[in-house]
Amino acid sequence: MKATFLTVGEALTDIVVRPGQEPAEYPGGSPMNVAVTLGRLGHVSHLLTRIGRDDRGRAIREHVESSRVHLTAGSLDDTPTSTARATIDADGSAQYTFDLAWDPDPRGLPEQLDAVHTSSIAAVLAPGSAVVAEVLDRCRPSAILSYDPNARPDLMGDPARVRPVVEDLISRCDIVKSSDEDIAWLYGTDDVEDVAASWRDLGPSVVAMTRGGEGAVGFGAAGRIEIAPVRVDVADTVGAGDTYSAGILHALASRDLLGAARREALAAMDPDDLRQVLEEAAALAAITVSRPGADPPWNDELGSTSRPS
Repeated sequence: MKATFLTVGEALTDIVVRPGQEPAEYPGGSPMNVAVTLGRLGHVSHLLTRIGRDDRGRAIREHVESSRVHLTAGSLDDTPTSTARATIDADGSAQYTFDLAWDPDPRGLPEQLDAVHTSSIAAVLAPGSAVVAEVLDRCRPSAILSYDPNARPDLMGDPARVRPVVEDLISRCDIVKSSDEDIAWLYGTDDVEDVAASWRDLGPSVVAMTRGGEGAVGFGAAGRIEIAPVRVDVADTVGAGDTYSAGILHALASRDLLGAARREALAAMDPDDLRQVLEEAAALAAITVSRPGADPPWNDELGSTSRPS
């Protein structure tokens, strides 16, 4: 089923540095990657962000529009487009440093939405974080809300300061996806699964925690489920978590579990359905990690059962 989404958060230029290669620039940003994935999967995908009218901003605009993403009216301004320098390690993992301004303008948001997603820096970095919270609250009466903390220590600073902000956002949302590494940083603990399980007490119906090559675990109304890893040759992990977040929303759309009217049904989802949702999200993320950069799959790369009608 085709759904209508709004993603709120940063779009920026990734300056990617690979071993032995000259730096290369690509459009990036966790929320932007989610919006792009949803657009490529055949949904109506809107993005509230902040990019400049410079060359980097034009490249981002061309990228998202070519992936069938609609920028909201307030997403362009005259300040320089933000950047993230991504250094790719030998194992394909990425380390980031940022030059980011985040003060979005929430004009021109679509009136009818099935789900709203936010993630990463945008949700915690002032002054824009207040806009993110306002948009979530404004859209909750009609839409399912989704959040990925996607920690960026270089910008987020002291995890003890960030945790209350993250937990407030978790309490507002129906779906929360995080990685074990992000939870370990936020809470300073190895008991990451206990933390993920505890988030359901804050309000979400579904919590998913990815564990890299070890698969994922999910927590819903029927308790804990475990998802086996998808084996794939890894090019790099850029955009993998973002594809996973979008994959959850895509799989829920196919089961008619988006929109505020479906909130009770989402909360009551049985473990088999939750398992299938997370397996479908993992399969999409596996496609992204199999090729360089944040290059999520298109609808025509999937089996017919995974395509929106």
